[in-house]
Amino acid sequence: MILPIVAYGDKVLREICDDIDANYPDLKDLIKNMWDTMYNANGVGLAAPQINKDVRLFIVDSKAMYDEGEEHLGIKKVFINATILEESGEEWAFEEGCLSIPNVREDVLRKPNIKIEYYDEKFKKHVEDFDGMNARVIQHEYDHVEGILFTDHIKPLKKKLLHKILSDISRGFTNVKYKMRFPNKK
Repeated sequence: MILPIVAYGDKVLREICDDIDANYPDLKDLIKNMWDTMYNANGVGLAAPQINKDVRLFIVDSKAMYDEGEEHLGIKKVFINATILEESGEEWAFEEGCLSIPNVREDVLRKPNIKIEYYDEKFKKHVEDFDGMNARVIQHEYDHVEGILFTDHIKPLKKKLLHKILSDISRGFTNVKYKMRFPNKK
């Protein structure tokens, strides 16, 4: 089932999310609905707060971030109760966007290497290293379960210039081709 994506300005996007356990209600359906929702919106990641759930769950399919013939370098994974243990390397800029902040893209600096501990959809524990685009997408989605948005990483002047656009998004004044839930729509 395709769910509405929560728009910028909704308080759930600013909450530090709670851990869940294997008995979380309808977890398998929730994960399936998240995949359906993400693919419907042409995303490469989606975090539970973006569908109005304040739990530490996000999904990533970064294969579309790679050039044709290199899709195998991408990952498709479910991350539950994730904790980034380490970020390393020299920060690099890349233009990011977010399904909760449609039609806004800005350069964000992130470190290229991460070590992350998480559970998969079967609640098997993993500790893995990721780099490049995979690390970036994971960091972006991980930020969501920490109540952080990519716009928090941009320079203050750029953020000030985006103020009206962000305000318009929160009021539903944006053009998207997927279902959204707007916190301040009149």
